[in-house]
Amino acid sequence: MVRVTDTKPQASSDRVQAGRQHCVESRHITQGRVMRLQGKVALITGAGSGLGRHCSVLFTGEGARVAIVDIDGDRAEQTLKLVEQAGGDAIAITADVSDKKQITDAVNQTVEHYGKLDIAWANAGIVSRGGAAALGLEDAVEFEDLTEDDWQHVLGTNLSGVIYTAQAAVPHLKANGGGVILATSSAASLVAYPKIALYCATKAGVNGLVRGLSLDLGRYGIRVNAIAPTHGMSPNFLMPPGAPVVGQSYEESAGPWNPTVSPIPLKLPRPPSLDDNAKVALFLVSDDSGYISGATIGATDGGTLARVGMWFPEDLNPEPVP
Repeated sequence: MVRVTDTKPQASSDRVQAGRQHCVESRHITQGRVMRLQGKVALITGAGSGLGRHCSVLFTGEGARVAIVDIDGDRAEQTLKLVEQAGGDAIAITADVSDKKQITDAVNQTVEHYGKLDIAWANAGIVSRGGAAALGLEDAVEFEDLTEDDWQHVLGTNLSGVIYTAQAAVPHLKANGGGVILATSSAASLVAYPKIALYCATKAGVNGLVRGLSLDLGRYGIRVNAIAPTHGMSPNFLMPPGAPVVGQSYEESAGPWNPTVSPIPLKLPRPPSLDDNAKVALFLVSDDSGYISGATIGATDGGTLARVGMWFPEDLNPEPVP
């Protein structure tokens, strides 16, 4: 039943003033700077390295308290130290997102510690076997040679992990009167990438999940979106959990930047960075995107996704089929 409490049209000047008041109330200013996540509690999976680590520091710097969740407990603790050194408030939790009980326990532990949950970001992700061949970290694997275990492994983290994180978070977000679920998708969910078809499939599933959940959860004030990075991501994504954390994007770690030879259409004097993607994530979890839900945002693509497909040298000069 819909109850109408006041049908009197609001004067235009009143509406403008109300809009201004909303903007003021939805932002908090500390030491002359707008704190976009002041008072919020956020949980980030895959926060032991890469974008998750970078955003743990960024979000706490914006006033949030953050649960740093990672399958590698040592990495989670390292991220926690970085947050604390920057003056932020966080806790580190070890959990495998492909295990529903583990991620549910992590969410519940966050709420027990901080008293609520406002933001759940399912950021953890892995590439399918053979996907790191481009960096020389492993041999390429033909699609027909991938095993059932290969599929279940990438599916468990990239799609089931998002589902489990959202399922664990939703009751707390409902109790909180609303909140945000963010998922990390990929440009590989939108255009074709070679040799990682299983990964592409899981990330496309994330996009469909986000659209469906946005309809189911909108009535509770819960927004659901995904970020789909193209460039500016960490090489750690292609490395095993125990590998050293690089702390830079692919492009930054590759050596001197020459925009004239970069395949990215947008020519800038610096390479794309983790921070470029982090700022898009910050926008999507903040009140600045308060009327965006069900969207997958192609972040830090520099115009790459404007093409029909991604450009790879081997696409233009393929090896002859024997």
